[in-house]
Amino acid sequence: MVLSPAKIYIHQNRKRLLIDIKRNISIQSHPFSPLYAHRMTSKSIGILTKPKFLEVKSTLLGVVAWLRARSIDVLLDTTSAALLNEPGGMPKTQLAQKADVLLVLGGDGTILSAARLAAERSIPILGVNMGGLGFLTEVRLDNLYPSLDRVFANDCILDERLMLATHIHRHGETVARGTVLNDVVISKGTLARMIDLQISIDGQFVTNLRGDGLIIGTPTGSTAYSLSAGGPIINPGVQALILTPICPHTLSHRPLIVPSNVVIDVTLTSQDEGSMVTLDGQVGVAIIQGDNAVIKASDYRTRLIRFPESHYYEVLRGKLKWGHG
Repeated sequence: MVLSPAKIYIHQNRKRLLIDIKRNISIQSHPFSPLYAHRMTSKSIGILTKPKFLEVKSTLLGVVAWLRARSIDVLLDTTSAALLNEPGGMPKTQLAQKADVLLVLGGDGTILSAARLAAERSIPILGVNMGGLGFLTEVRLDNLYPSLDRVFANDCILDERLMLATHIHRHGETVARGTVLNDVVISKGTLARMIDLQISIDGQFVTNLRGDGLIIGTPTGSTAYSLSAGGPIINPGVQALILTPICPHTLSHRPLIVPSNVVIDVTLTSQDEGSMVTLDGQVGVAIIQGDNAVIKASDYRTRLIRFPESHYYEVLRGKLKWGHG
């Protein structure tokens, strides 16, 4: 039977609609969907701390006692064990391989470090804010124990956050790699002169950028360095990456938002000493002329434990003091 053009059109669109429906069902049920209910089926909690905060030691002492009283296995890194004068502390990488959940006592910087440690296993992270701004830390210190009760009662959700995979190449060889939650920054050294960068996306030349550098960020990282450099705020549920120039020489260079499935290639074309690729502001890799950084969305995700009443715009409004006169 030969179909008329009109029937062929209807058949093709019906087929396309069924494919879209199946794809949406798959996305909604996939464990990497942005938000889904979390069930605590295991009882092994690894604790990471930032010792510089004054209340860390007393908080750590209290929370370890609280967890052990409930027969929950507590894993301490070497820093936390030393604070409590306990033996048996382990390196953070080893702790992240053994723990079922990470409890972070610190600020956003400690969360970023934990996210990189937990990346390959995508284990849930609960952040307790002992610092300042705290975009990523969900729990206030005065609400720590009720929050832990809710986690063990499965009254929480997991907020999936996109991460970046970065490879730095020199003469065709990979000299460094890393996975980050916030951003990859390519920047000049301590001298005042600018650097030159060549930017391509999916193999297509985009622009030559001359300035202090470039930030390639995730939606989570849009409220970090990128925001200070004039970049937009992106809701973490948006699957996109952002390229934000740092003090560009040509004022027409502006932040660029691209889909999360692209591959970004940035090559240092100027001869500058001290130029760096910085991962989440915590790990630095020195680069030389001709080195190129390849950045794309990682296959891994950061899973932040959230509570149903916690809303992104409420957090944003509170942290940025919107509407406070």
